[in-house]
Amino acid sequence: MSSPDGRERGGLGGLRALLYNDRERRPRAPWRLGLALVVLLLGGIGGVLVASGLVALAPSAAGSTLTALVTVAARTLQVAGFVVGTLAAAWLVDRRDLSDLGLDRSPAWWADLAFGLALGVALPGFVFAVELAAGLLRVTGTVVTRADPSLAVGPGVAPALALALTLAYFVGVGVFEELLFRGYLLTNIAEGLAGWRGIGLGGAFAGATAVSSLAFGVGHGLNPNVTALALVNIALFGGLFAASYLLTGRIAAAVGLHITWNFSIASVFGFPVSGFTTPVSVLAVEVSGPAVLTGGSFGPEGGLVALGALVVGFVALAGWVRWREGELQWCESVARPRLRHAPADGDALSVDASGADDPGTE
Repeated sequence: MSSPDGRERGGLGGLRALLYNDRERRPRAPWRLGLALVVLLLGGIGGVLVASGLVALAPSAAGSTLTALVTVAARTLQVAGFVVGTLAAAWLVDRRDLSDLGLDRSPAWWADLAFGLALGVALPGFVFAVELAAGLLRVTGTVVTRADPSLAVGPGVAPALALALTLAYFVGVGVFEELLFRGYLLTNIAEGLAGWRGIGLGGAFAGATAVSSLAFGVGHGLNPNVTALALVNIALFGGLFAASYLLTGRIAAAVGLHITWNFSIASVFGFPVSGFTTPVSVLAVEVSGPAVLTGGSFGPEGGLVALGALVVGFVALAGWVRWREGELQWCESVARPRLRHAPADGDALSVDASGADDPGTE
């Protein structure tokens, strides 16, 4: 039996409709996410294989500098594999353009990136200043190197090179995590929720922010010295990253903030970052205050002082967006995909003021 518009109902047609969206020419959201996970893992496996090959080619008796270069390059290649997997999933499974992931080459994108990079230095500076003023830490040295098993950058490596290698690694981590949690996951969830009648764009964005931020927090659950407060804080920071995307339609500010937050916390101000230390720091500090305030061995992300930085971050983001865009308004394009090979009647998700979508969308 067919409907008036020629679509089959029941039987195989009903099963196909459950699995595949003919109008959008792609699997429906739950199946897309499953397929995307497979593609992401394949990309990651490819990155691991390439990285393993690079390590195998390195001389067995390499000096500390060459060992550091090879190891950081290998770790970065592993992250790059996951980046490629995420982009491939978006392109092949979701039929998205890069702009649907918050990526583009516009001047506004680069301006947002510069703002995020600056904010990622300012917020750790705020944490450092507050803890120093409160007597929660003291500075014990400058330009300190230390053994770092995660990156294999030992004390024998020149500090300037160690800083550069650490920053390069954090660039890869920041790009991958923002592309995955905000560009891909948040976009898919917002799009899917916006297709449910009665939810509306506001509800879709709230739900997508909650799910992607929780996933971001849970993703740090196996880090060394992690606590429940640390996971909550990281999820809340995920909300700040999400807000920058939803207010601009670009993940640039989130990428910049993510990169320099990690780098500044660990390699400028000397704290652990998400439970890890880095091979060199401009400042060495000794934290002596209560772990519930400072985060202890997990770093500031595990303490209450970081929540002050979070508030400052939201205020700074609101000021930046208002100055750049003229107003604070959610960017509807996050929930409206511009799919490749659009059908004749247009492929953008058409959401009205109540959040109801066109028939046949999800």
